[in-house]
Amino acid sequence: MPIEETLVLVKPDGVARGLTGSILARIEAKGYALVDIRLVEPDRERLERHYAEHEGKPFYEPLLEFMMSGPSVAIRLAGNRVIEGFRSLAGTTDPTTAAPGTVRGDFGRDWGLKVQQNLVHGSDSPESAARELEIWFG
Repeated sequence: MPIEETLVLVKPDGVARGLTGSILARIEAKGYALVDIRLVEPDRERLERHYAEHEGKPFYEPLLEFMMSGPSVAIRLAGNRVIEGFRSLAGTTDPTTAAPGTVRGDFGRDWGLKVQQNLVHGSDSPESAARELEIWFG
């Protein structure tokens, strides 16, 4: 099976809460390779490109505002089935229902805000991964 690459973002809430190291430790414990890692403060243009598929949805503007509220950590990961594997490690989008043992299940919760602050993003397909890696790593 070919090695895949994917984008993982530790979102501003994860960075602000000091969870980047714990999240990276879980990624490395799964055996995935950290190919590149950067602390980034994304501007609106980059986020509009990243979240283009959500433009016009009610959560779009609050999501962009949240993602511009502080630094994120962009990670290029590689490994067998890393796209599926990281999404499993991350847990379901809603941290309230995410299973224990996942990043969102162990560290996330619903803060009652306009946008789900769910700690991490992971590409959902090889096509998304290629597009997102280009946006964040050029």
